[in-house]
Amino acid sequence: MTLVNDAAPAVRSTGRKFRAFTAKHLDELTARAGLSPAQRLATRAVATVLPFRTNAYVIEELIDWSAAPDDPMYRLVFPQEDMLPPEDVAHLSDLLRREAPKAEVEAAAHAVRMRLNPHPAGQMELNIPSFGDGKIPGMQHKYDETVLYFPKQGQTCHAYCTYCFRWAQFVGEADLKMAGDDVTGLRDYLVSHPEVTSVLFTGGDAMIMGESVLRRYIEPLLDLEQLESIRIGTKSLAYWPQKFVTDPDADDMLRLFEQVVESGKNLAFMAHFTHPRELEPLMVAEACRRIRDTGAVIRTQAPLIRTINDDAAIWESMWRTQTRMGLVPYYMFVERDTGPQDYFAVPLGQAYEIFRDAYKHVSGLARTVRGPSMSATPGKVCVDGVVDLLGEQVFALHFIQCRDEDLVGKPFFAKYDPNAVWLDDLKPAFADRFPYER
Repeated sequence: MTLVNDAAPAVRSTGRKFRAFTAKHLDELTARAGLSPAQRLATRAVATVLPFRTNAYVIEELIDWSAAPDDPMYRLVFPQEDMLPPEDVAHLSDLLRREAPKAEVEAAAHAVRMRLNPHPAGQMELNIPSFGDGKIPGMQHKYDETVLYFPKQGQTCHAYCTYCFRWAQFVGEADLKMAGDDVTGLRDYLVSHPEVTSVLFTGGDAMIMGESVLRRYIEPLLDLEQLESIRIGTKSLAYWPQKFVTDPDADDMLRLFEQVVESGKNLAFMAHFTHPRELEPLMVAEACRRIRDTGAVIRTQAPLIRTINDDAAIWESMWRTQTRMGLVPYYMFVERDTGPQDYFAVPLGQAYEIFRDAYKHVSGLARTVRGPSMSATPGKVCVDGVVDLLGEQVFALHFIQCRDEDLVGKPFFAKYDPNAVWLDDLKPAFADRFPYER
């Protein structure tokens, strides 16, 4: 086994113990952002519906408090009062103001959640496979080659993004949560489905787990020859890079990564970076260096989010910086049709222009990135452009991945709609239905 790159870097001494901030800290923190008492109450009302969690690193290293509440990093983690319909915010604010019983507040919050499409793209109905005597908790299998697994111990994050499409995992409602800890069941399922070549551990965030817990999920898979890659979806590099540098089990975690690579698997870190500021701290560069030195590949992805990163210069900066750091730009996503989508969504035509304007200014090494991509019910749909075809303005689209593998890579067209923000908003062009509707 190779040795972990444990030469003591200068930044190791800057580590601090993790401290989380939750809804009970909201009034104090939003006051620091200059919000009035009425605005702070409205923010707390939104937080009864959508989850809030951040930590000391995000608060002290990433947020520019002199620019709050307009600072993009502040908007990335703090609920905004206009994320929900005004009548819902008013009702919930009134309940909080008069200190209504907890059960009454929760019932009102639940009613709002159920109108927010908590599990989009058929996650509960179409993606959970049956196996043996029933379904395997915490597993999704949408595309033949890839299985997603939601470890029970990874059902939180170091901090929550306000746009997160997994928000339903974090609100304390068991019926909305996907989680499992049957590693034997996962392995048996993979063996019986030899078409699966990749496992993606997601959540929450798998990197909220300690090394010994993560090892229990990963190690039993390393002798499966069918697996080509193990992926870890994580925001930890942006929100808690100390995980790989100064945390007590940082070196043990890196040794686990080395073990994955030595087993012949591609270990892919699917790292979420939403704004260039997340890449600035020295701790992030050191964490990335240590992970890459294990043989793992760090691929970067994020959704396009209004008021946070809806600017081509921001994406150009991120992709250039990531390339310099040895990271691989991978996806620009379209904000999913869940939660406060109306608040964050960017119209598809504008999303394409932002992607193209950033893409044309980066080198070929950064042009590994794909997008804008919608992870919709039939599959991952990429917006390739807006074109004039046969006298009609249309969106050119194709499937990067699809439930029906015969449709992967085949172009299709939708009528141009300047207000469309999702696949379901589009109507087919030159046909009476889309290819996936046959």
